[in-house]
Amino acid sequence: MPLFSYRAVSTSGDVASGELEAANEAEIVDRLRDQGLMPMRIAQAAGAGMAGTAARGAPRRGAGLFAPRRVTRDNLLSITRELATLLQAGLPLDRALELLILLAPGAPVAAMLQGIRDEVRGGRSLSQALDARPEVFSRFYVNIVRAGEAGGALATVLRRLAETMDRSKELRESIRSALIYPTILVGVAVMSVMILLVFVVPQFESTFAQAGKALPIPTQVVIVAGTFLQRWWWALIPAIALLVLWFRRRGRIPAVRRARDAKLLRMPLIGDLLTKLEVARFARTLATLIGNGVTLLGALAIVKETMGNVVLSNALDGVIARLREGKGFGRPLADTGLYPRLATQMILVGEESGRLEEMLSRVADVYDREVAVGTKRLLAVLEPVLILGLAVLVGGIVFSVLLGVMGMNDLAV
Repeated sequence: MPLFSYRAVSTSGDVASGELEAANEAEIVDRLRDQGLMPMRIAQAAGAGMAGTAARGAPRRGAGLFAPRRVTRDNLLSITRELATLLQAGLPLDRALELLILLAPGAPVAAMLQGIRDEVRGGRSLSQALDARPEVFSRFYVNIVRAGEAGGALATVLRRLAETMDRSKELRESIRSALIYPTILVGVAVMSVMILLVFVVPQFESTFAQAGKALPIPTQVVIVAGTFLQRWWWALIPAIALLVLWFRRRGRIPAVRRARDAKLLRMPLIGDLLTKLEVARFARTLATLIGNGVTLLGALAIVKETMGNVVLSNALDGVIARLREGKGFGRPLADTGLYPRLATQMILVGEESGRLEEMLSRVADVYDREVAVGTKRLLAVLEPVLILGLAVLVGGIVFSVLLGVMGMNDLAV
């Protein structure tokens, strides 16, 4: 049986570590719990793949050149899950933070946790310490923690928060995995065109020049492009970097971003997919906030800041205003005309039946599935289009060269 190393914490807060033989990680977890220990991190003794029950996939501290220089989303998820576990075990907050520092996967995480621990020991609440680090902890995260502190259920709130973050991570990873093949296709297309233009086409340039005949326009275009890339390929790197920088800066202009986001929502296939993705995030975040004691008005103000599409986000201004006037939430949301009818009707039913949190969670589940299905459909269309585009592009370059060769043959005759 494989050998696993573990780190666990006892109910008194003592850290225990060692090695055990077991068929899998689940068996290690059960055996540690039988001993009154709460597992924090489990890995194969050979060092292959960190897979903790509370910090799966976290990098080791001191990973050298490839160590992360900041606190990542995965680090934040691990911290949330581990802190919830320790607090549920009955440890005081400062002691739990002390243990997290010992278990920190990297220097940035350890430094951040040390700062939070010092502020908590100095008399500040956890939410205040987190709020002082907006680059790591979003307003959504801070308000969830603040609600847990107010209700005296911080451990439970952190566990729910970790579950919400875990679902968001699964959705992101599913979309990322689905985009791997199209990304490879685009990379192959770019490399193929570069090889043809930089190495193949210039071989014909001297031959065409000796012929002394005007070349067809397609052949001239291909030769000029090949010559430019061969001599000035290095200029493409700063040019692309400047273009990306310009695009990002322009995207920060409110009017430009609104226009861009509105166009994205109107695009076939992509617009529908983006809407469903935003609705799933909107419903999941709102359900988490309401379920942890945040008022609906306060939750909507927070959710508005977490949305990625400005058009959908700005539509909530009117909803919030009408909610303040006592006109409810579901009906004003439906009147925006931007949110899917199914989502607004489910929210309206939840509001009228007093089960808004439950219905928001169902909306999130429904649209998470819709996003997965929509992504598959989009890729089913995108992949053949990319393959056809690559074939047309390469074929066009080859055909342009052949036009020049055929012109030389006519001259010889």
